[in-house]
Amino acid sequence: MSEQTTQTPQGAEQHEFSAEVGRLLDLVVHALYSEREIFLRELVANAADASDKRRFEALTDASKALPADASIRIHPDKDARLLTISDNGAGMSRDELARNLGTIARSGTRAFGEKLDAAKPEDRPSLIGQFGVGFYAAFMVADKVDVISRQPGSDEAWQWSSDGKGAYTLAPATRETPGTDIILHIKSDADEFLDPWRLRSIVRKWADHISWPITLREGEEDKPANEGTALWRKSKSDITPEQYTEFYRHVSHQFDEPYATLHWRAEGTTEFTSLLFIPGARPFDFMEQSRESKVHLHVRRMFITDEAELLPAWLRFVQGVVDTEDLPLNVSREMLQSTPVLARIRKAVTKRVMTEIKNRSKDAEQAAGFATFWENFGPIVKEGIWEDSEHRQELAALARFRSTHSDDPTTLDDYIGRMKPDQEAIYYLTGDNAEALAASPQLEGFRARGVEVLLLSDPVDGFWPERLSSYQDKTLKSISQSHGDLEKFEAPAPEGEAADLTALIPALKQALGEAVKDVRGTVRLVGSAVVLTSEGGPDLTMQRLMRRSGQTLPSIPPILEINPRHPLIRDLAARAAKGESVADYAQVLLDVARIQDGETLPDATGFAQRLTAMLAASVAI
Repeated sequence: MSEQTTQTPQGAEQHEFSAEVGRLLDLVVHALYSEREIFLRELVANAADASDKRRFEALTDASKALPADASIRIHPDKDARLLTISDNGAGMSRDELARNLGTIARSGTRAFGEKLDAAKPEDRPSLIGQFGVGFYAAFMVADKVDVISRQPGSDEAWQWSSDGKGAYTLAPATRETPGTDIILHIKSDADEFLDPWRLRSIVRKWADHISWPITLREGEEDKPANEGTALWRKSKSDITPEQYTEFYRHVSHQFDEPYATLHWRAEGTTEFTSLLFIPGARPFDFMEQSRESKVHLHVRRMFITDEAELLPAWLRFVQGVVDTEDLPLNVSREMLQSTPVLARIRKAVTKRVMTEIKNRSKDAEQAAGFATFWENFGPIVKEGIWEDSEHRQELAALARFRSTHSDDPTTLDDYIGRMKPDQEAIYYLTGDNAEALAASPQLEGFRARGVEVLLLSDPVDGFWPERLSSYQDKTLKSISQSHGDLEKFEAPAPEGEAADLTALIPALKQALGEAVKDVRGTVRLVGSAVVLTSEGGPDLTMQRLMRRSGQTLPSIPPILEINPRHPLIRDLAARAAKGESVADYAQVLLDVARIQDGETLPDATGFAQRLTAMLAASVAI
């Protein structure tokens, strides 16, 4: 730190905090902020604000000109247990110290801001903080705070001191140059904030792109601690692709190339600048991360929070920064998401990202890139079909799906273009595994009739079709709940003679009891003997997902459908017609159908024993 400050306790004046400050200090220290490190953000913001204020005033008063090496300096002293933040800013007089630091919601910056209305836009400084509530965050880590300040053009300096317990003192002091020192007497449990490495990490996280240089004392040397340039505020023509990539990797902590870079300035009712990135690769632990968007919110270059949820959860993979002039920096810094301004920003940013994704989905030259994007983040985007009514149809239009009719992912519009005459539904099948779905017996009848089926294997696929309900006036329908639909389509000539199920169906129902809702013959099967279906309520995949998530479901037994042309069913039908028992076979048929459908058997040991006995009997014959 270049300034030498001499504290002068003689002549100190004792003052009580105003009633508002006395009541609020405990709240600020213990409840207002969720992270103690926030104190440094607040103090650096105030220092940057004071520097901007002096720079603006120097436009009309040359005596207030800033020194060429003006900066914000952070000086930790482990031996003395002091942390000092210094600036070359506008400083405060004795009365301003008492007014701004002794009365809540008073701010030199706020009063100064009223003078800006008549100033030209290019002359207006980028005010960051309001020297009010945020200052008191210092008491989270300090058991005493000294503020020594001198204004440009004045030879007087004053010291404000307090332990944050109801009173403060004002005393004459000495400071060689104009500006302010904030000296924190660090608490015994806050040693980390005397560690230069820890302080540097906080500056990089919260204030890396403040335009004022920030230096950190390490040993006997002041070293740069921030980048000092808000990349997003530069013109796109002044930024290289390499700079974009470097910044993307900085904010995302990834090492890939971004799939898309969105850099724009919004003007109008609400003004803001955005620099957002759609990643080129999915993070390793992406599916285990929280669902909230982590796009950084800045106000006048100062990082405020990454918890403003500037994008909906189904766009949480987007990384970057949104910076606005239209939000204040005050007590509600961590609660800004409830403001109308932020609501308008959210809507505009979401629209812009959606437009980018839609444009890329339609560009034939970018088909390969979009396919990779969808493979990485499609399962997340489809969450929006379930939860976002405003964008549901848009998201459904750009979604990609596996299909029985296409080796490449297909869209719902492509599916509709291939539908059979008079086909009224978009058919789909859900499950846990794409390969298993492609081999499912549920598909046999649809394949035989040339009816296309979408194969949905992402976890969210069990939910969104029900919410979407229809697309382009075509109903979405699970083939596991489409009994009777196949009769609308011409079928190829069947192979084998159909068994008479008159005796078999009642025998199977009696043997299975309440384990099934019904047993019936079906035309949906070609090569398989049995299949499970459901009616009235969630389909079988949805039921499994709901159970896995811990939801309690009423008992919804499945329907067992049997193929009357399968050799096994013909044999069992003959046995039942003779009055022979088919009870053991009934349970094995149900278990086989469960396995085909991806279910876990309720009695795997019993299934193994019955199957082994049947195999032994067949060998003996």
